[in-house]
Amino acid sequence: MLSIVILAAGKGTRMNSVLPKVLQPLAGKPLLEHVICSSKSLKPDEICIVHGFAGEMIQQRFKSISNLKWAQQKEQLGTGHAVMQATKIISNKNKVLVLYGDVPLVNIETLKLLIENHQDNEISLLTAILPNADGYGRIVRQNGHIQAIIEDSDARETEKSINEINTGIMYCEAAQLNSWLSRLNNNNSKGEYYLTDIIDMAVKDGIKVSGIKAKKWEEVMGINDKKELAKAERLLQRNLANDLMEQGVSLLDPSRLDIRGTLTCGQDVVIDINVIFEGEVVIGNNVSIGPNNIIRNSEIHDNTVIYANCHIDNALIGQKSEIGPYARLRPGTDLVGNVKIGNFVEVKKSTVGENSKINHLSYIGDANVGTSVNIGAGTITCNYDGANKHSTIIKEGAFIGSGVELVAPVVIEKNATIGAGSTISKSAPEDSLTLERAKQTSHEKWQRPIKKI
Repeated sequence: MLSIVILAAGKGTRMNSVLPKVLQPLAGKPLLEHVICSSKSLKPDEICIVHGFAGEMIQQRFKSISNLKWAQQKEQLGTGHAVMQATKIISNKNKVLVLYGDVPLVNIETLKLLIENHQDNEISLLTAILPNADGYGRIVRQNGHIQAIIEDSDARETEKSINEINTGIMYCEAAQLNSWLSRLNNNNSKGEYYLTDIIDMAVKDGIKVSGIKAKKWEEVMGINDKKELAKAERLLQRNLANDLMEQGVSLLDPSRLDIRGTLTCGQDVVIDINVIFEGEVVIGNNVSIGPNNIIRNSEIHDNTVIYANCHIDNALIGQKSEIGPYARLRPGTDLVGNVKIGNFVEVKKSTVGENSKINHLSYIGDANVGTSVNIGAGTITCNYDGANKHSTIIKEGAFIGSGVELVAPVVIEKNATIGAGSTISKSAPEDSLTLERAKQTSHEKWQRPIKKI
């Protein structure tokens, strides 16, 4: 039985932000959310988050996640004191894994290794080998087991040469942890209760302290300021890009890709540079995505091409479609399949049927477009009367000429043709040409306005 305690009470003063540190965004999600997701993958019986600064804001942010327990650390009196608040409300019969809300990159497999290698009646610590361990607590081992954690300020020269450091992540019996926590004191310069002090207690009690080394030190890096946050962002994006390429996705430059959510790709997907994915994005097989696209909460089906500089938000794109360049698909867009949306075309809350084309400089909003419809350049649906939105229906086989205004609510019947430059406010009959143009006039005595100086 597993209890997970996540320490998330710090203010994060060095972030210089109104947001608490654990709500700072990393790949589109708060730092703490990454830790919660990793925790849930371990299938614990309970997750307890220790909050302090801006606790109400943090709880509000994660209210949609079920089965979280919350413990308040009213005073910031150290990591040991923070864990004390959690052990008051978690099961004393479980094993406890202590994680940190500002250490979001730790690999799930690393945590599983820590748990699986644990022996009863011992403490398991996650350690890391750093290229430069200055400022960190050093791990002192004897016969393979950890004997002490020496803080950098207390380390002698021989100990400073040690590059194995304590990450603070530990796993042990809850009952033992409670026993050691009850013996902690704050007789130090900061007047705080340090969680690391229990290692010395365990050794004196004859309890083994084992250490599992993280494969990469970057996965246990803490984030304390915006520079470290930016570094973590690039590390995480690199890992996500590597995962995609291992799945067979072709990235033309893995360093110029941002995934701020979840991206699922089929086979033979090609992604060009500077593409940003946000939220939940699903891409089918043989899809090509050009440079400088932003794609959010959308599905793109097989054999589709997204050309450069498009903005796609909460849209469903059917197979064999072509989008862009410079197209915008707004929420509620449903392209059934083999649809062409060209340059500087905006579609909002509309369905576009198979084999239909909207190739140039048009706005289609609150519309239902049938199959095999051609919509000419500069066409707009006038869907807003200043107070309410109205719908436009364009039925199968209709041809809309260039520069047409369709004043909703209006229906364009099957195989109707709308002459260029028309303003259509009444239904257009099927198999007919409908046009509306005022008589052209010229005014010889008209004076062009002159700019006032």
